This record gives sequence, C-alpha cells and structure tokens, in this order.
Amino acid sequence: MIRTADIIAILIFLLGMAGMGLYFARQNRSTEAYFLGNRAFPGWAIGLSMLGTSISSVTFLALPAAAYVLDFRMLTPNLTLPVVAVIAIFVFIPFFRRGLTVSAYEYLENRFGLGVRMYVAIYFVLNQFLRLAIILYLVSIPVAAMSGIDIVSVIIIGGAIICFYTVLGGIEAVIWTDVIQTVILLLGGIFCFAVIVSGLPGGLGEILRVGAEHNKFSLGPLDFNLSERTFGLMTLLGLVSFIGEYCGNQNVVQRYLAASSMREARKATLICAAMSVPTWGFFYFLGSCLFVYYLAFPSPAVASLSADDILPYFIATRTPPGIGGIIIAGCLAAAMSSLDSSINAISTIFTVDFVRRFRKQPDDRKDLRVAKWTALAAGLFMIIGAVGISKLPKESIMDLSLTIGAVLGGAALAPYLLGFFVRRVGYHALIAGMITALAFNFYNSLNYLQLLPSLLGVRYHIYWTGIFANLIMFVTALVYSIFRPAPPPPPGMTVYR
Repeated sequence: MIRTADIIAILIFLLGMAGMGLYFARQNRSTEAYFLGNRAFPGWAIGLSMLGTSISSVTFLALPAAAYVLDFRMLTPNLTLPVVAVIAIFVFIPFFRRGLTVSAYEYLENRFGLGVRMYVAIYFVLNQFLRLAIILYLVSIPVAAMSGIDIVSVIIIGGAIICFYTVLGGIEAVIWTDVIQTVILLLGGIFCFAVIVSGLPGGLGEILRVGAEHNKFSLGPLDFNLSERTFGLMTLLGLVSFIGEYCGNQNVVQRYLAASSMREARKATLICAAMSVPTWGFFYFLGSCLFVYYLAFPSPAVASLSADDILPYFIATRTPPGIGGIIIAGCLAAAMSSLDSSINAISTIFTVDFVRRFRKQPDDRKDLRVAKWTALAAGLFMIIGAVGISKLPKESIMDLSLTIGAVLGGAALAPYLLGFFVRRVGYHALIAGMITALAFNFYNSLNYLQLLPSLLGVRYHIYWTGIFANLIMFVTALVYSIFRPAPPPPPGMTVYR
C-alpha cells in the first residue's frame, strides 16, 4: 500500500502540472501561439521536451524489464539516433523551417499533391490514437498496483489532468511541462539506482561482475535471421524508425518550427540525441541492476511476478517513504510527456491539414476553437481507449497493438525520402507506391494472424513490417518513375534545388 509521504509527492507533481496549464492558458490568443508558442522557444527547452516525448513510460518500465529478462539487444535501435540527428540537422530542419509551415505534411502537398498529404496525415493520426490509449493504460498498471487504487480510476484521474493542461496551455504547456517531467523522470531512475547499489554488499562492482557473468550487457546475436531480433534487424529498425520520426513525425517537426531560430532548432536536436542514448542505456542498466539485486536477495514474491512488474514491486517494497512517491511521479512523468505531445500534435494536424486546408475564408479565431475542442476529443478518446484496453486480457493487448501496427505499418518514411532525394518521382509514381504498400500491409495482417495458406505464408519477425512497407513503396515509386518520369519539382523541394 502506498505511504502518506508518497501520496504527498505525487499530489504536488500533479497539481504543479495542472497549475502550469492554467498559467499558459492566458497566452493562447492565436493558433500560432497555441501550436508553436509564437516560435520563440530556446533550444535547450525544445531538446529536453523532445527527450521527454521520445522516452515515454516504455523507457521507465519496459526497458528495465527487457534487460532483467534478457539483455541489452533492445537498446540497439536507439544507438542509431546520433546518426539520424546529424542528417536532421543538415537536411530535415532547413526544409521545414524554410517556410512558415505548421504541419509536417504541408511539404508533401507542395511536393506531390493533396492526396499524399492526406494519406500520411491520416496514418499519423491513427497511430497516435493507438499510442495514446496504450501508453496511458501501461503507465496506469504500476501506479494502480503501488497505490492500491483501481486501475480505471487511475486512468481517469491521470488522463483528466493531462487533458486539462494540454487543452488549456497548448504547446507552451506541453514543452515546459515536458522539461519538468524529463527532470523528474531522470531523478526517479537515479533514486532507484542509488537504492539498489547501496543495498548490495559489493555495490556497483558486484553489478558489473554478476551482470557480465550472466551475459546481461549483450547487444544480441550477430547472425542474419528474419524471425529473430538480431543485431542487424534492430539496427535497421532503429534507422528506419528514427529517420521517419525526424522527418515526418509531427511531434518532432512541430518542435523544429517552435524554436526561435534555425540554430536553436539544431541545438535542440543535438541535445536530444546527446541525452537520449545515455538515458535509454541507463534504464536498461537499471534492469540489470534489479537482476543482480534479486539474485543476491531471492524473493518468492518476485519469482511469481512478470518482468514488467519487477520495478514497481521494488519501488513499493524497497524505497524509503517520499522517495517512492518521487519515483512513481517519474513514472507518471514519462507517460505524460509523451501523451501531451501526441494530443497537441493530433490537434495541430486536424486543424491545419483538414479544417484550415479546406476552409474557404481564413478565420484564426475559429481555428483556435477547433484546435482546443480537438485536443479535448483526443484526450477523451485516450481515456476511453485505455479503459477499454484495461478490460482485455494482457495477452490480447500485445496482439491488438501488433495487429494494428501491422495494418498501419508503415510507409510514412518513403514519401519524404523520395521527395527530398529523387527528382523524377511525382504524384502518380508515389500513389502507385502507396497502393502497393497498402496491399503489403493487408497481406502482412493476414500473414501475422495465420489466415493464409501455408504456401503463401512467410515467417518473419513483426519488427520487419515497417522496414518492408517503406522499402516496397520506395522501390515501386522509383520503378514507376523510370518509365513515366515526372516534371522537375518546384525550387526548394529537393536537396538539389
């Protein structure tokens, strides 16, 4: 059962987040302020916000669990981030900051046409809706377990506070709360690490020695195997995921645009890349620390727990009063920094790409009302979706997320790469690529659910889905353009002009 000092620490954190929403609500008088904070943010704040958005509750809970059970192989995709950050600094950021854009998908219409913009925008929104419900549910599990509160109540209370400050405060509330949440997240992890190290007779040395003996620091097998999470697969997965995120994810692009200058946008990206990899590595290492700790102090209760429940159990039983509350607040902060960004991004996309794009007469005041109502609707969907997921068996949740991921699995990266680097690809070539990628997604869904005849089924790990979908779209559009090349694109649409 949660202790009084822990409750006080958590309440201070939650009230502080709500108060920031009220404070920034006074400054939102236009969509430019609501979506971009009048493009006045310093690079260090944007960088910490990007870090907070990318790590989420998965970092706080799932990464230690992965290292506790296996090793560091799930860290491999994250090691590619610095490479992608360099590409973003020299290629992506200048493209998006060249014009007074708001949405990441305005470029796609200028380069290829309205249909491509709509396709990628819809794909992004659907993925964000799924992400909202799953992350809120996942973070509610340990909070409910540690506090003794019903999980549905935790979902509703946590979701309501996130909705409150995000809807009222806009991007300013999102970014500045992200900064605080990122700091609290890191403090929570550091406190956990300190308690573990101080409790082991051999301290840090024992962790390193025992972890190495049990191969806890491995990055995975180096052989090539389509059905296993090998080093090669995880590296490719990281490159595709991060390139797609840094050139076509509204959460990231919106921060490029919210920075006060090109230099500050680049500084933010460097800060995020420089801090993300050590942060991810630290939380994997925390899982190895837990493994060594419970090897030294075996517990029948721990032996009966799932890997995801090990860290919450440790927090509830081994941390001092008050410190446990800070760590739980860190777990909440990890989720909130991702959820508020997704809600704001959905609001931006719906307002800019769907409402404003088709409005005949500009009306910024109406757009601002639409943005706030959309953010509220996204937040309510997040809460309802998380409650619905909580009623499913745990195994079904993973199946649900992987199945939907396979259906949507995506080809959001290929349009940007073709737009930036291939001049001869035009609208018709890209549409051909999109149709082929959608057909692959349909096949992939049937294949994953084992609904195909044995001769047509192919066995490969679900993580290959996004890689294959983008590759299929890229190659199809490229081949189409060889036979029917498009006219040269307007100046400023490719890296060559």
